[in-house]
Amino acid sequence: MTRLGEEPANDPQSDEVLFVGGWEEGPTHAVHSACEVVGGNQSAAVPAACAVEMIHTMSLIHDDLPCMDNDDLRRGKPTNHKVFGEDVAVLAGENRDSLLAFAFEFIATATIGVAPKRVLAAVGELAKAIGTEGLVAGQVVDLSCTGNNANVGLDTLEFIHIHKTASLLEASVVLGAILGGGSDEQVEKLRTFARKIGLLFQVVDDILDVTKSSEELGKTAGKDLAADKTTYPKLLGLEKAREFAEKLNEEAKEQLADFDGARPHRWWHWLTTLLIGRTRS
Repeated sequence: MTRLGEEPANDPQSDEVLFVGGWEEGPTHAVHSACEVVGGNQSAAVPAACAVEMIHTMSLIHDDLPCMDNDDLRRGKPTNHKVFGEDVAVLAGENRDSLLAFAFEFIATATIGVAPKRVLAAVGELAKAIGTEGLVAGQVVDLSCTGNNANVGLDTLEFIHIHKTASLLEASVVLGAILGGGSDEQVEKLRTFARKIGLLFQVVDDILDVTKSSEELGKTAGKDLAADKTTYPKLLGLEKAREFAEKLNEEAKEQLADFDGARPHRWWHWLTTLLIGRTRS
């Protein structure tokens, strides 16, 4: 990966990974929006937004690997390991000069105009979100439950997706709130908001997996069903899953009630229109 201030190398693999896609603007938008909602200057959160996008990309590359979710498509394009091979895809996420390490280096060294204790808190939040208390925990439980549906109830499914799916969005929002100067109370309200939205994303994704084609989704449809994985429609039924999505939507909105101005509500509307609308189209 080319560092800031250096001439770009002719490295198609590095270019490819940064456009791997996923929930498109979600994490980056979340960092900036949370910063603004607590009254901060978005410029303070730019390095954090970049760091989150690097880690988001790394997580998608690894999630698609044959040893994980084994997906061949991401946003309508062949996944990284299909283009460059599994070995290079792993290195794209973990190599010292690549996404994971550079993300932490960048947020620690490029964040300016923010108290050091807040930068340190932000780094800690991001590390926790992708480690054994976050993304890794969710992925481990998800893998252990695949093909073992008799032992997967709603509590286990929620644990998986709060950690695997919601953790990075939650960290994005919390980083923005911390770096924007938010109070402890504001940070925790936004944390709960993000967790609800992250879980909502997974419920919607599960619904789309059984109601849309691969062409419409830009990724392989019906893959979870084929892998005998428990999903919200499989556990609750399609209509109950939609009702659960609406419930999460309302619970998320409640967390923004105490924030001033129109920005929090525009943010909620943007997120939920994007998510809920996709299940109805």
